[in-house]
Amino acid sequence: MIRAALGYFAGVFMLGFLLGTLRSLWLAPLLGATLAVLCEIPVMLGASLWLAPRLMRRWGIARLWPALAMGTLAFACLMLAEAGLASVVLGQGMAQWFRALWQTPGWIGLAGQVGFALIPAICLLRQPAP
Repeated sequence: MIRAALGYFAGVFMLGFLLGTLRSLWLAPLLGATLAVLCEIPVMLGASLWLAPRLMRRWGIARLWPALAMGTLAFACLMLAEAGLASVVLGQGMAQWFRALWQTPGWIGLAGQVGFALIPAICLLRQPAP
């Protein structure tokens, strides 16, 4: 489960880093920060829906609790990485980063990240019964 969670985090984080850079440098100045985040989230969730079941099959995750644990661990890694990037790249302190999560568009992005955490369990629940 740990390997699946780390692979899930790494794959989605790499895409998010690329898309987040494009969003910040190109899309947000054109559309505004909120609309730019709203454009990015479906792509990120789509990538999560593609990657999660593949990793779950590879690592034998076939029950709900391990799927929830996979998503939770991946979410924790994602939040730590985001906080670290905010600190290093943007020069934000932890308090400033955390406050930004509760403002628009931060809470929209956070909702997408919660969706990312739930996707392994959702994928498992969507599978037809044997």
